[in-house]
Amino acid sequence: MALYSEKVMDHFRNPRTVGVIEDADGVGEVGNARCGDIMKMYLKIDDDVVSDVKFETFGCGSAIASSSMATELIKGRPVSEAMQLTNKAVAEALDGLPDYKMHCSVLAEEAIRSALEDYYAKNPEKRPKE
Repeated sequence: MALYSEKVMDHFRNPRTVGVIEDADGVGEVGNARCGDIMKMYLKIDDDVVSDVKFETFGCGSAIASSSMATELIKGRPVSEAMQLTNKAVAEALDGLPDYKMHCSVLAEEAIRSALEDYYAKNPEKRPKE
């Protein structure tokens, strides 16, 4: 059995949405000191929809693939749906990750949430009422 799925390998070799959004509405950066992976997510939000998303990731193939897949899962979606993205959904969309690489999907979830929190900090009136 292969260690990584074809989807993981595809997103690692051909990551989608790599780059920077200079005028991003929200930017989030997270890292895992244990493994050295660092993810930075940039969001452009128009009419409460994630209209564009880019990432920069320093890390292993699973971290790059998780970043890439996470951006695909939220692009074009309402902010409320992007906030609900879980690491499990990222891993499932990649057809699975080895147990010892699941932290990469957790980082992708945390990077998106961090970018959304940055967006809400800059635009408190847009934060949903609890």
